[in-house]
Amino acid sequence: MRRYGPAVLLALVGAAILRVSLFSEVYLRYVQVGLRPYLVVSGVVLVLLAVVVAVLVRTAGEQEDSEGREDSGNGEDPENGEDPENREDPEDLYSHPGHTHGPAGPRVAWFLTLPALALLLFPPPALGSYSADREADRRAARGVGTFPALPAGDPLGLTLGDFGSRAVYDSGRSLTGRTVRLTGFVTRDADGTWYVTRLLVSCCAADATTAKAEVRGAGAPPVDTWVTVTGTWHPEGEPGSAAAWPPVLDATSVRRVRQPDNPYEKR
Repeated sequence: MRRYGPAVLLALVGAAILRVSLFSEVYLRYVQVGLRPYLVVSGVVLVLLAVVVAVLVRTAGEQEDSEGREDSGNGEDPENGEDPENREDPEDLYSHPGHTHGPAGPRVAWFLTLPALALLLFPPPALGSYSADREADRRAARGVGTFPALPAGDPLGLTLGDFGSRAVYDSGRSLTGRTVRLTGFVTRDADGTWYVTRLLVSCCAADATTAKAEVRGAGAPPVDTWVTVTGTWHPEGEPGSAAAWPPVLDATSVRRVRQPDNPYEKR
C-alpha cells in the first residue's frame, strides 16, 4: 500500500477540489466565482496524475516480481552467488531512526490526507462574525464625493458595500428618503448593538474586508443568522467622519433567510 501513497494523496486532493468546485457551490465560501474553471481544471489534473502514478507503480512492481521469480530458480543471486534471503530489502536502505521513508516517500506525507479528507467530507463554513469583528478596526480612509443616482423604486436592493459607501462618503446624500433592503449575517457588540454584515472579497476569503450597517428598531436574531433587513438610512455625522461609520438603518422589517450560495460580496 505504501507504494501507492503518492497516488492516493493526489487522488484525495483532486477529489476534494472537484467536490467543492464541480459538484457543488461550496467553493464560493473560499474564492470568487470567476476562479471556478481553474479549480475544476486543477482537480481533474490531480486525479489524472494519480491514475498515471498508480499505473507506473503497478507496472514497476510487476517487473520486479517477474525478475524475482527468474532469479530464484537456483536459490542464489545469479550475478554474485548471494542467497536472496540475505539480501537487504531495497526499502530498508531508506530507513533511519526518526526518518523512515521508502520509494513512496516520507511516511509523514500521509498526514496530508487529513486536510484533504476534511475538505472532501466536511468543508469548512464561510467566514462569519469572528472574521468581521477582527477586521472592523482596519478600514482605510476614503475620499468624500458624489455618487451616481440610484434607480427609482422602493424598496431598493443594495449590497452592504454600496450602502456603506454611500452612507459614509456620499456628499450628495443619495440615500436620503429611500427605503433600502440589505442582506447579510448578524453580528453583535458586547453592549447589544447589532449589525447586518457582509464580507467583501477581491479574490478569495483570505483578503476579506467587512461591510456592515447598524440596525435599530428591531430585535437582534442570533449571531451569524442570515437576514434581509428593510428600512431607511439614519444619517449620523459628517460625510467621511468617524461618526458616520458604521452607517445606521432604521428597520421596518427583519426577515430570516438562508445563506446564499455566494456568501461574499465583490469588493
